[in-house]
Amino acid sequence: MSLKSLQEKIGVAPDGAFGPGTMKKAMEFYKLTPVRAAHFFAQTAHETGGFKAFSENLNYSADGLKKIFPKYFAGNLNEIYAKQPEKIANRVYGARMGNGDEKSGEGFKFRGRGALQLTGKENYKAFSDYLKKPEIITNPDLVATTYSFESAMFFFDKNKLWSICDQGINDAAILALTKRINGGTHGLADRSEKTKKYYEYVK
Repeated sequence: MSLKSLQEKIGVAPDGAFGPGTMKKAMEFYKLTPVRAAHFFAQTAHETGGFKAFSENLNYSADGLKKIFPKYFAGNLNEIYAKQPEKIANRVYGARMGNGDEKSGEGFKFRGRGALQLTGKENYKAFSDYLKKPEIITNPDLVATTYSFESAMFFFDKNKLWSICDQGINDAAILALTKRINGGTHGLADRSEKTKKYYEYVK
């Protein structure tokens, strides 16, 4: 998925720019209120680096592995796994979130994808049930392509985030959403700026 793919899906010119035209069409396509649409697309825009990255990048250096996943790479394991995304994913996500062990390959198969990084076999299964699309389990790349935004809506539904959106376009709602999505306040200023800008497109 890319911004152009979303634009093709919702029926606007695929120019790769997220302006008022794309915003309005996306809001209509997904049947969102202006307030919900502003929050949703601001958060997903931030999380995907401007609607560009819809699949988790696990190409970590040895130093990166020690910093981000210290408990999985004791001793010199970080040097053995460095710059091998598939092996890294299978180690970090193996035997968690419904995945089989490291050897099963399911850590990589069900790595983070979509506009809010759906991760783990049990989450993919829940999402496939939600959409009634069993092919998502056999072809999980669909979450990075066809169903990127649907997977983020699934996250909003499951975690009851729409009720936070409905509090309005204000700093408290943006902060609460950011904490629920990010686990902290990373990128809060950018998320806030985008939320307010996108709301101007559709209010």
